Amino acid sequence: MSGSCSYRPGVTGNILGVLKAPGAIPGYAYESLPGVAITNERKAALILGEIIVSEGSWVGVNVALNGAGRFLHYCGVGVKANPVAWVAALAVAALYVAYSSRIPSVRDSLLRLDGLKVLAIGVGIFAGCCEEAVFRKALMEHGSHVGWSVVVQVAASALAFGAVHAIWGVLRLNWRAAAGAMAATGSLGLLLAMVYLLGGRNVAPCILSHALINFFAEPGLILSALRGEMGKTFPGNR
Repeated sequence: MSGSCSYRPGVTGNILGVLKAPGAIPGYAYESLPGVAITNERKAALILGEIIVSEGSWVGVNVALNGAGRFLHYCGVGVKANPVAWVAALAVAALYVAYSSRIPSVRDSLLRLDGLKVLAIGVGIFAGCCEEAVFRKALMEHGSHVGWSVVVQVAASALAFGAVHAIWGVLRLNWRAAAGAMAATGSLGLLLAMVYLLGGRNVAPCILSHALINFFAEPGLILSALRGEMGKTFPGNR
């Protein structure tokens, strides 16, 4: 499936527009529902659900077009990876979750088992597969194919990943939050790109790391955006 994984513009473009976009939805359409009081927790659940639907649709389209076996192989399932890459993937997840826990909402929800954490399982699976397949596997393999150096491949992966996640602040017109989100997720993208190379270009360790981050930190990150904490405390901001 390398080179033929169906990350078609029509599908990927829609997903990239909503990747982790708690700033895109928080409160505007939901708060306008007449006679309906929606708490931040319910808004967060709706946003997590939308991420599952959007990124899960990308996974579903690829499975339908390429077959489950081929898609799983593209994601590195059943493909040998350097054991050091798995250790590095766990270390990256632990580091990013610990860094994100500077945000009060992330810290408070980190070990809480509730409905948001159940939704975060789905987000971790689908976002892990979708985003790592696009930003690590597809982008870096394209760069390798056209002759980019390894340094350029890693930089492109990090910059693209960070730029897409700047939407956390951009769609709320909070440029400080946007810059912080881009810096933090760009740094994460840099580390995951290095894990990808360390694993012999097997994206599975990156997917695991991404899924763990989503499970532990994503509910709190979305709640922080809804509560206005992100502009002040998002990793990357002082």
